[in-house]
Amino acid sequence: MLVAFSIAPSGGAAGDSVHDAVAAAVRVVRESGLPNHTDSMFTTIEGEWDEVFDVIKRATDAVGVFGTRVSLVLKADIRPGRSGELTGKVERLERAIDEAERQG
Repeated sequence: MLVAFSIAPSGGAAGDSVHDAVAAAVRVVRESGLPNHTDSMFTTIEGEWDEVFDVIKRATDAVGVFGTRVSLVLKADIRPGRSGELTGKVERLERAIDEAERQG
């Protein structure tokens, strides 16, 4: 499965940036050893249900120390028996775009 998620603290000191909290969460994800990708809005992680959600819980806990409240947004693509979709979905999209451009 793929899970894209975003975690942010709230209830911290006024004007605090969330980058330190996000860095703590991303560090947990990267140390997990599961395939992952972080962009400007979400981190996506790939693996089995229990291992992915264990990492997300630990990342949420890491963010929790930066505020009195945590916001967590999740989007999941659950396809049993599939792996390599973190890059596979993008590769198929790029091929479709190239094909459409060749056909004019």
